[in-house]
Amino acid sequence: MKERADRSAPRSDPGAASEPGPGPGSLRVPVLIVGGSLVGLSASVFLGRLGVRHTLVERHTGTSRHPRGRGNNVRTMELFRVSGTEPDIRRAAATLAGNHGILQTPTLVGDAGEWLFKDIDPGNGLARFSPSSWCLCSQNDLEPQLLRHARDLGGDLRFGTELLSFEPAADGVTAVLKSRETGEHTTVRADYLIAADGPRSPVREQLGIGQSGPGDLFHNISVTFRSRRLADVVGDRRFIVCYLTDPDADGALLPVDNRENWVFHAPWHPERGETLEDFTDERCAAHIRRAAGDPDLDIEITGRAPWHAAQRVARGYRAGRVLLAGDSAHEMSPTGAFGSNTGIQDAHNLAWKLAAVIGGWAGDGLLDTYDAERRPVAEATSARAAARSTEHSHPGFAPPPTPGGGPGPQRGILNVALGYRYPRGAVVGADPATPVVPEGLDLTGAPGSRAPHLWLLRGGERISTLDLYEDAPVLLSDAAEGTGWHEAALRLADDTGIPLRSHRLGDGPGADLAVEDGADWARPHGVTRGGAVLVRPDGFVAWRSPGPATDPGPLLRRTLTAVLSLT
Repeated sequence: MKERADRSAPRSDPGAASEPGPGPGSLRVPVLIVGGSLVGLSASVFLGRLGVRHTLVERHTGTSRHPRGRGNNVRTMELFRVSGTEPDIRRAAATLAGNHGILQTPTLVGDAGEWLFKDIDPGNGLARFSPSSWCLCSQNDLEPQLLRHARDLGGDLRFGTELLSFEPAADGVTAVLKSRETGEHTTVRADYLIAADGPRSPVREQLGIGQSGPGDLFHNISVTFRSRRLADVVGDRRFIVCYLTDPDADGALLPVDNRENWVFHAPWHPERGETLEDFTDERCAAHIRRAAGDPDLDIEITGRAPWHAAQRVARGYRAGRVLLAGDSAHEMSPTGAFGSNTGIQDAHNLAWKLAAVIGGWAGDGLLDTYDAERRPVAEATSARAAARSTEHSHPGFAPPPTPGGGPGPQRGILNVALGYRYPRGAVVGADPATPVVPEGLDLTGAPGSRAPHLWLLRGGERISTLDLYEDAPVLLSDAAEGTGWHEAALRLADDTGIPLRSHRLGDGPGADLAVEDGADWARPHGVTRGGAVLVRPDGFVAWRSPGPATDPGPLLRRTLTAVLSLT
């Protein structure tokens, strides 16, 4: 089956046959998304790309105005690449494109301190693994880009609208919405509800889903301010964040534009009786001056917002037709920006599964694999985020003492961001004993891991293998071997209606795709050229055959039946 040439166009609409509501004040949609922050908006983009009709509601009237959640890791940027949003996001992030390191120092004055790392991708080594790279784009800049793309893809996005109530049933969810502007009520009948409604999730609370983990870790006040002289004090140090460690004025400094707009995270101790009102403009300005080491620094406080770091994971991600995503499913320390990235990747995992079930080419059991895959990732990642807060001595964080007394060695995060695996779920042949987050980065085509990146030539176009994966399962086999994989895939797609695509890699007239510079595609995927690799729409390897099969048709059918929970 041929790849669509225009990857920016919405996919076929598996929700198009859903009937409209019976009258005014009612609505019928396949998916209702509750929450319009990063995760909810990402879910809208991903569903829109897959042609799934949906409505999103968000009680706030617009996107975030506070510069937070800025670190978008390489896996998240891969997802934005495939969904067509990456170019606009990088343009929105251009101001901080040159900021790479994390600095830890007593003050900004003098030469004391050290770089925890100075370059997020030294030597451009990441290019071996991915067509994308990290991106520093604050939430207030990122969300408007996602909002625009979601609307362009046909999403029904309703800001200033809150969820008043919902009633789950065996065949769907009935919800009542209220416009905060007009007071008008709307009854929505949805096949599925995605709860992306934050750490205090009313949806999760109503469902009675508990949480595991140590709970609250620490509290900060995020202060936005202007200072023209601070850029001179910072000099040419282009950091992502600077941890200022003066015991009397510790905090974290983050640039917004490297010129005059900044953010400072100050420790907040509500357990000692401190309130938000205690953080007056005068107190905040004095604290920042002491932390920076310049008592004469010009400071104009422009805003403040409290935030709470916690380590909690929901004990279940699915309750019938309701599914949790993002902060409603997990909370984790902000160090490393793991929380927002994990949430966006939740939404991507869930979107293709909903599209498959709603589209009729997967069974309902596929949605159970969402919990089986994503919850262990959140548990492992939240533990790593807390460890990184210890390593970085995050302001306000005083973790329990560890054996030996020290924070332990600095550890990389690429294995957490890109190398996580699904030992159980919609995969066949994965090793259930494999750690969810391995110690090293091993992207060699094992079932349950993100498929390897290779540069391909399609016509005159240079694409990544990752660009092949979005709206359908994909089978990769060799063009020159004549093992029957390609023909078996085409017959299976025709017989079942599963939108399985098959690509033959190599040279010659039978090849759909050529590997750049004539490189071997099979070995990086852990197979011989007579083998085949089945990749899911989210770019994760579902199964592989290391070599030829005597009768590939039945084998492929059994495999897809298991992966897609078909009976």
